[in-house]
Amino acid sequence: MSDDEEYTGEGDPEFIKRQDQKRSDLDEQLKEYISEWRKQRSKEEDELKKLKEKQAKRKVTRAEEEQKMAQRKKEEEERRVREAEEKKQREIEEKRMRLEEAEKKRQAMLQAMKDKDKKGPNFTIAKKDAGLGLSSAAMERNKTKEQLEEEKKISLSFRIKPLAIEGFGESKLREKAQELWELIVKLETEKYDLEERQKRQDYDLKELKERQKQQLRHKALKKGLDPEALTGKYPPKIQVASKYERRVDTRSYDDKKKLFEGGYNTVYAETLEKTWQERQERFTQRTKSKLPKWFGERPGKKAGEPETPEGEEDAKADEDIVEDDEEVEEEVVEEDDEEAEEDEEEEEEEEEEEEEEEEEEEEEEEEEEEEEE
Repeated sequence: MSDDEEYTGEGDPEFIKRQDQKRSDLDEQLKEYISEWRKQRSKEEDELKKLKEKQAKRKVTRAEEEQKMAQRKKEEEERRVREAEEKKQREIEEKRMRLEEAEKKRQAMLQAMKDKDKKGPNFTIAKKDAGLGLSSAAMERNKTKEQLEEEKKISLSFRIKPLAIEGFGESKLREKAQELWELIVKLETEKYDLEERQKRQDYDLKELKERQKQQLRHKALKKGLDPEALTGKYPPKIQVASKYERRVDTRSYDDKKKLFEGGYNTVYAETLEKTWQERQERFTQRTKSKLPKWFGERPGKKAGEPETPEGEEDAKADEDIVEDDEEVEEEVVEEDDEEAEEDEEEEEEEEEEEEEEEEEEEEEEEEEEEEEE
């Protein structure tokens, strides 16, 4: 046997025996695996079966619960519909009663207008409803189209009585038709009279508003305001602070009012005094620097001039400081005098304005008294 040939073990009984032993071991191991897998599979099938049974029971209970819930919802819906119908019927009856009362009042008012001999004013002021804060016209405008139709049907149901013409002959039918025609003519006449009366009232209201606007324009001109300042819905705003103020003003109206009554001069004087004290403290606490001493010939020295003695520079610096203090005090005094003069001028102007306003108010009162007379 050569070295290149491989050993296969053919014909060797020991090798064959070992191979058979390996195969038998593998078969036994596979059998064990298969038996374990079958046991596991049977357990899983049992659990799956239990879960399916549990699911089926849950479906049955859920279906019963859903059926009970549907029945309960149906009963609740029927009860709600029944309550809504009852409520609607009650509202219809209440509306019918209200409209009957309104119709009776309208008929009484028309009768009173007919019986009235003397002519009254062309306009009347309607009172507002105290409960809702709205007038009857506003409440009528806020109603929907369906509500108006329903009220119209209810109103017509008791306004228009059914005709009892059973068993009438030709002559009676003619008399009934003539009676209905006369009623139509009468209603059309009343409608025309009411329309003309409404036009007259609208014209009178327009004229009154124009007069009121003219009076307000004259009043605004007397006060020196814009002619349209008092004709708006709200009165004009009063300026109580400068529009150039940059900070947020948290003062109340009373505090601002006191400023315009003369308290601003005191506040301004206190502010000036505080500023002066701060500046004076800052000036007195400054660092005083001395001039450097020169060694050798003084710069800028001319021929024949003496040397600068020691201490002369400090004395000169102190003199300069005193002169600066005196100049600052003179400037502050001048500023205080100017501000006092300005404050006096402002007070005089305010007094003149107040006198003018009082005169205007007296003139307005006299005009109002003349108008009333």
